[in-house]
Amino acid sequence: MEKEEKKIQNQDDFDALIDKLAKMVVERHLGVVAIVLLESIKPLSFLGSQVMVSLDPFVAAFFKPEEYRKFYRMIENRENVEKLIKKIEEYENEK
Repeated sequence: MEKEEKKIQNQDDFDALIDKLAKMVVERHLGVVAIVLLESIKPLSFLGSQVMVSLDPFVAAFFKPEEYRKFYRMIENRENVEKLIKKIEEYENEK
């Protein structure tokens, strides 16, 4: 379990997830909506991640558990939320 925790918390993994999420959002033409949502929840990102932790057993039926855990660990840190916003904006500007 410790190896998995270290692997999940690696910033390079977070950066790859941020890139993947940003591409998915922009491909679905949801960039503006996602940015507004992320900006509004940024102050509560840690609390939101803790809610996601408590929902982990239920959500595992719908999502890949590893990616879900990576996501809620990523949003614990507001800097990662800001990176995601900037990455979405970057991909939006490339269109």
